[in-house]
Amino acid sequence: MLALSVAAVLAVFLVYVSFAGGGTPAVEPSELKGRSEPVLLSGKVVPGSVQRQGEVTRFRLRDVEGTATVPVTYAGGLPDQFKADRDLRVRGRLQQGVFVGEPGTMVTKCPSKYAPKQSSS
Repeated sequence: MLALSVAAVLAVFLVYVSFAGGGTPAVEPSELKGRSEPVLLSGKVVPGSVQRQGEVTRFRLRDVEGTATVPVTYAGGLPDQFKADRDLRVRGRLQQGVFVGEPGTMVTKCPSKYAPKQSSS
């Protein structure tokens, strides 16, 4: 009975958070202008833009299906699959025209998992 009550309270909490705006908005570089709150930024790493200086990595991220880009600064360890042309998502905020990613929030997406399977004819 206690477990059922706890599960019901958790379910109500999750519904409240999802509808009360408790989530972080997900945007692409073209949607960053004028935003100062934390967001989840998604895009593709622009080839030739990656620069590493110690623990800090600087690169440009562009819209997945577009051309808008934004400079990104990320301090800390990078995911193993981080490289140019890779889709990724990182939490952070725009500061003076540069997106500053929060350490430990970057996730890369493997394109082969999202591409349609080739038919073998």
